[in-house]
Amino acid sequence: MLLTRQTLPKTIPDIAALDDLLCRPTQALIDDLKKVEGDIMILGVAGKMGPTLAGLAKAAAPDRRVIGVARFSDPSVKDWLQARGVETINCDLMDETAIQALPKAPNIVFMAGRKFGAEGDLSLTWAMNAHVPALVAQAFPTSRIVAFSTGCIYPFVPVDGKGATEDMAPNPPGEYAQSCVGRERMFEYFSRKFSTPGRLFRLNYAIDMRYGVLHDIATKVLTGTPIDVSLGHVNFIWQGDASSQALRCLAHCTAPTSPINVSGHEILAVRDLAAKFGARFGRAPVLTGKEEPTAWLTDTSKAVELFGLPVVDTEQLIAWTADWVSRAMPSLGKPTKYEVRDGRY
Repeated sequence: MLLTRQTLPKTIPDIAALDDLLCRPTQALIDDLKKVEGDIMILGVAGKMGPTLAGLAKAAAPDRRVIGVARFSDPSVKDWLQARGVETINCDLMDETAIQALPKAPNIVFMAGRKFGAEGDLSLTWAMNAHVPALVAQAFPTSRIVAFSTGCIYPFVPVDGKGATEDMAPNPPGEYAQSCVGRERMFEYFSRKFSTPGRLFRLNYAIDMRYGVLHDIATKVLTGTPIDVSLGHVNFIWQGDASSQALRCLAHCTAPTSPINVSGHEILAVRDLAAKFGARFGRAPVLTGKEEPTAWLTDTSKAVELFGLPVVDTEQLIAWTADWVSRAMPSLGKPTKYEVRDGRY
């Protein structure tokens, strides 16, 4: 079954159903992948988003070889991928020799990186987020490379505007986001050197039932935990839509590589989101702080022009999240820390 607004379920009963939904392609994704030839390799596939992105790629291009590369410290991830027809390769991406030995796939989605705990070992954060991209970019000079980045590379922008556009110069607080600028600069440098086509995929807050901004807010409302609204505005996107747009970027690469903002097209107030969950749960949210006039927000006009609006809209995400959290369904236990303003994760 193809993913359309008409085929979205009213509720997501369990993790198996969630994974199936995240791996369900749209016709637009199938069509875009037909425009690019060759195998698809996902580097850093074992993170939060990687497995379902790989599963989505295989579902959209079942006759194509899809390869997932990671250390696979959790063996169950490898089993999950293989069950969906995704080949797996164990590889430490800090090992230059191991990277050079990987298949020279024409299409690469680079998802490796370090965020949570970044402040605990800053040298490792920089190595993962800047050194590894340089190794990868040199190993695959003729591949298309869609490299995951983050909207956190931008400075804060006014909440009453449209968000940061791709031509705004990066100027982020905190070494995590600064290292992400380093990641982009490495891919940019080698893209210019080798004429490597690519995209810098600046993603803001992908939403999965098990984690994300909405999961954080809903859980706090349900448990009566205070919600700090000082960073009071966000934008976000369903993880399935984000994965689909990342794969579709393979058909929309530029040489040299160029950034594209990916998130929801709406700027949403945390206060309003909390109120919507409060209405569904029958309890008033506990709010603290006062909204600051700026936040991390991106303008996704370019992505909307290329890909159209996300299939899953905000109201659907709120409904799914409220249902999931109210049933005490599994959480990854990884807060997004969307409310952090100093860039320290």
